[in-house]
Amino acid sequence: MSWMKTTKKKLSPPKANLFMDKFMEQGKRMTSPLKASYTLIPNQRYRRSYRRSSKFNKTLDADSLSLSTLGNFRMLPLELFHMVLEYLPVKDISMLSMVSKTISNRLINYISSRTGNRRLLLRDFHTPGLLGYRNGFSILEHYRSLGLLLKRCTLLLPTKERLKYIHNVLSEISCFKLNGCLDPLHCSGLQCYGVFLQMLTAGWDELECHRVYNFLCDLTSLPRRVQTVVSSKPGSARKLELRIRIFCRSVLLNHWIHRSDSAFWLTRLLKPWPMVNQARLLYIIFGPASTLDGHVVWQKMIDNPTDETSLKGLADAIKLLYDSEAKEWTADDVISLVDELSVVPREWLLENSVRLLILCGNNICFTFMASKAVNGRVVELARIIVFLALVCEKDLYCMDWAVKMMQKVCKVFGTTGERNNFLQSVENAFAHIIMEALQSVISGEHDEEDRNFVNLFHLVNAQANFHKEILYLTMSNRM
Repeated sequence: MSWMKTTKKKLSPPKANLFMDKFMEQGKRMTSPLKASYTLIPNQRYRRSYRRSSKFNKTLDADSLSLSTLGNFRMLPLELFHMVLEYLPVKDISMLSMVSKTISNRLINYISSRTGNRRLLLRDFHTPGLLGYRNGFSILEHYRSLGLLLKRCTLLLPTKERLKYIHNVLSEISCFKLNGCLDPLHCSGLQCYGVFLQMLTAGWDELECHRVYNFLCDLTSLPRRVQTVVSSKPGSARKLELRIRIFCRSVLLNHWIHRSDSAFWLTRLLKPWPMVNQARLLYIIFGPASTLDGHVVWQKMIDNPTDETSLKGLADAIKLLYDSEAKEWTADDVISLVDELSVVPREWLLENSVRLLILCGNNICFTFMASKAVNGRVVELARIIVFLALVCEKDLYCMDWAVKMMQKVCKVFGTTGERNNFLQSVENAFAHIIMEALQSVISGEHDEEDRNFVNLFHLVNAQANFHKEILYLTMSNRM
């Protein structure tokens, strides 16, 4: 046994050494510089394959995430998805666009496709009465819904990119262009474009709306066209005046719910121009127009007394600018505009000017008359008072309103002497205007004689009722 133990001790060292030698030899082979290229290649390949598999997994994750946001629609080919959209109302499609970005992108592709173009961009603009009903909805309502759809689909795009995309979608519709339709007076295309833009830009801040206006100006060359009509002789570019009138009203002004929005867009149209051109442009947009061909009637305010209908548009526009929400206009700006308007294209009949003042409301009427008093234009102010009474008599307004307005104006004068001079001027104006009317009756022809006699009749009654209200007021204060 002792021999066996000694034998074991003698055999173990050589085996251990042999194992260690083999291990060291393999280590030398692995670290040998001659074999470095051979041993490093598998490691490089391994790293490359790892990176490729990582990217591939990320792509698979993105695709699977994109497909998951489609819901059950991921089972449908794109053509079948478009067929499903054919059966949905535009309002429902706009709701669908809010589900996910992936669906929104698919809807954008659908809108830009030939199928979506044919379905969504209706062109029934020349149907009488602005109807063009389809499936129970008017074409106007259809484009309001389409504006909401494109607003939601382009929600994540910058304003400029949104406008470019929307322009590309609508660019084929000629009736949406300022000079595109052959019969703009009987076309509802620009009205549809207006409700579309109103829905698209509702809730946008002023900076974005400025960009929209600038985009439209570049698209339509509106400033250049306006420059043509405001600097040329009134009526010499009648067709262009009509197109500018229809475009500004239908696209930019008529469809807003809030007065502040209407004031913003009207300000964009007027403010770049001098006061004289502002008055001309205001008359083109809101002044009286022919019921036959829609052209602006420039002589309406000059030749004969006009009715309230012809002045209502101008009065509403002036009130809009005088409103506190029209931040870029002062009271002096508006009064100067009214003063300038009353000589477009030449001086109006004073009766028409006064009728416009009455339609503009108490504040504007008083401010206009007070400015005359402050500037010492007493004789002109006295004539305005006379025609104020005449319009109240003709249009059946309460005469005591005219008397109270005169009372307020009297308080603007600083001294008793100035007030007495003004009151004397009012009485002189009554006498002078009645004598002018009588002279017209005497010297006029038969047709004119009847009209002039009616005018004289109203003047005499206006003077009587005006003084009657003054007596009532005086006696009630003394008793």
